[in-house]
Amino acid sequence: MRLVSPFILSPRLLRFLKFCVVGSLGFLWDASSVYALRPIIGLTAATLAAYFIAATFNWLLNSLWTFRGVGHHSHPVLQWLRFLSANSLGFFLNRGTVYTLFYVFPLCIQHPILALACGSFAGLIANFNLCQKIVFREKPPTSALELAEMTVEIPATDHTHNTEP
Repeated sequence: MRLVSPFILSPRLLRFLKFCVVGSLGFLWDASSVYALRPIIGLTAATLAAYFIAATFNWLLNSLWTFRGVGHHSHPVLQWLRFLSANSLGFFLNRGTVYTLFYVFPLCIQHPILALACGSFAGLIANFNLCQKIVFREKPPTSALELAEMTVEIPATDHTHNTEP
């Protein structure tokens, strides 16, 4: 008799959950870096530097676990740069939220972890989608046009057939 699990995750959902686990660990790196660097370089600079520390940590773990075996077509440094570039929208959502909360709520300046948590959630979905589309792909883009099409999911057009009646 074969047992069937009533709880089966789709591959995309499983990948998203792994991405969230990595993101949670990245949040810990982010917050730890802010608190460690704040006395040395100030809150604003520490918050900016911490993002890149956490993003590097997240890229490494996502590469090794979440997207294991996918998107390893180029040198790791190039993939890391592509990761930072692809996550630039998430960066603006994340750090935009953090700096806005610092400006609006003085409590967030006293306890930056509150703003950092909100910022992490703000960039989550954008970062996941862009990582899948741009950074960790089975087949890397061969041109800037193909990269743009992947980013906004524009299907390649076939100009040899006219679909109008």
